[in-house]
Amino acid sequence: MSESKPKLRSAQWFGTADKNGFMYRSWMKNQGIPDHEFDGRPIIGICNTWSELTPCNAHFRKLAEHVKRGIYEAGGFPVEFPVFSNGESNLRPTAMLTRNLAAMDVEEAIRGNPIDAVVLLTGCDKTTPALLMGAASCDVPAIVVTGGPMLNGKLDGKNIGSGTAVWQLHESLKAGEIDLHHFLSAEAGMSRSAGTCNTMGTASTMACMAEALGTSLPHNAAIPAVDARRYVLAHMSGIRIVEMALQGLTLSKILTRAAFENAIRVNAAIGGSTNAVIHLKAIAGRIGVPLELEDWSRIGRDTPTIVDLMPSGRFLMEEFYYAGGLPAVLRRLGEAKLLPHPDALTVNGKTLWENVKGAPITDDEVIRPLNKPLINDGGIRVLRGNLAPRGAVLKPSAASPELLRHRGRAVVFENLEHYKERIVDEALDVDASSVLVMKNCGPKGYPGMAEVGNMGLPPKLLRQGVKDMVRISDARMSGTAYGTVVLHVAPEAAAGGPLAAVQDGDWIELDCEAGTLHLDIDDAELARRMAAYQAPRSHGEGGGYQRLYVNHVLQADEGCDLDFLVGCRGAAVPRHSH
Repeated sequence: MSESKPKLRSAQWFGTADKNGFMYRSWMKNQGIPDHEFDGRPIIGICNTWSELTPCNAHFRKLAEHVKRGIYEAGGFPVEFPVFSNGESNLRPTAMLTRNLAAMDVEEAIRGNPIDAVVLLTGCDKTTPALLMGAASCDVPAIVVTGGPMLNGKLDGKNIGSGTAVWQLHESLKAGEIDLHHFLSAEAGMSRSAGTCNTMGTASTMACMAEALGTSLPHNAAIPAVDARRYVLAHMSGIRIVEMALQGLTLSKILTRAAFENAIRVNAAIGGSTNAVIHLKAIAGRIGVPLELEDWSRIGRDTPTIVDLMPSGRFLMEEFYYAGGLPAVLRRLGEAKLLPHPDALTVNGKTLWENVKGAPITDDEVIRPLNKPLINDGGIRVLRGNLAPRGAVLKPSAASPELLRHRGRAVVFENLEHYKERIVDEALDVDASSVLVMKNCGPKGYPGMAEVGNMGLPPKLLRQGVKDMVRISDARMSGTAYGTVVLHVAPEAAAGGPLAAVQDGDWIELDCEAGTLHLDIDDAELARRMAAYQAPRSHGEGGGYQRLYVNHVLQADEGCDLDFLVGCRGAAVPRHSH
């Protein structure tokens, strides 16, 4: 810790004996705060995404109390504040629409208030990137404390995974393999404790990304929400953030290019969500680190997937933690010289490798040795071609190997409603070799880029035993989902991308090894179709935040941030309010 006290932001509110100092202190004192809390000690913000409408984060009041204990113990003063809680499970049309709204909320709350450093309470999918984006734009000392995953889901005495069970059971219901009673009996058993999804979905992936980036203490990603050690980690994070405030250890010193390269490699090793591609780009854009789609191919390629978790594998986050959690994964990678930058700095002041080199690994089934991986190459595949000039992505660990190189005829859905209406039609001209294509589900087209890319298969094919097909869209899919699903096609159809031109019966070629996605029509025909294309009615016509979003959102390859939010604006203290 620094020998001399640094100049803290909060002193410009509370550290003067003039009219303004009087006002700032006096109104704070109506909460029963004694005078000595304003003696120059660090003021630590606790950025809380608690909400009963975000069930994954509904236990955060208690989590915040343990953070406060640590802050007090270290000599800081905690101030808890709420921000928009963009919960994945309830928000319509999609929490992705409001990720940027939450990030704006976080940024302005930090910059405009007497905060020297901030603890980011994250959990549900979009809360992690939103809070990191907002804090990165301010570049203050910040530490991530995740709420932790739910306990294993249970059905008929077996483990079931959050989200993954929904997709599996719903397909079984449509195929006639189970009845409605069996389907509905899984509801309570799937979500039986506080916490986020217990699969390697987007919530768990982004918790792992936060840890791999160095923005959280070791083991933050995997400790179950109801495990007492989750509260110990919150307490220790409270202690550490006070030290970071006094040291001036800001996010820009942690979120370096090296940190993002480490995270990309880790995503491949854990079989992480495709959503991480968008979120890491958005976070990098806020802190000013260049990151491109090709980095996912260059850095992630040839990385074995060694974490055997649903939806790619067998186990759940409970087993992952008991097996050693993310530190164990990082140790495996580091010992094999697969960690690009082991010397990257983390929030506890140590390097990534220092934190994990002695990490215990207690279960080789859950966290596999590198010579016995789930798949040999789990790196996110980046695809380009005339159908996706600015790229598309596919998660190989959740795909069928035999479909990674495929040629088939398109069955086209103009939007989600068209898909729902058409997919159940017994007369639909579709077979197992067809390629399902859905348009107008991207950032502008939905709006917000919904998690609908993992289209359920036609019931008539499910009854025949078909379990997977190639699916292509400008949408996202839940990290809990699976299948040979091409996502994030850019530009999206609603922005005039070539996806808009695809018609029933067109031949489409997918080659993941070569990284290509090709619509088999000549350039002249593609140009003719695009010239005749009429964009759908804009979702922003009704005004409000949706209009702001549709008018300013960037495409998937750029992170889907709003164009005017990209960049680091710092935390300079604004002018007085009175």
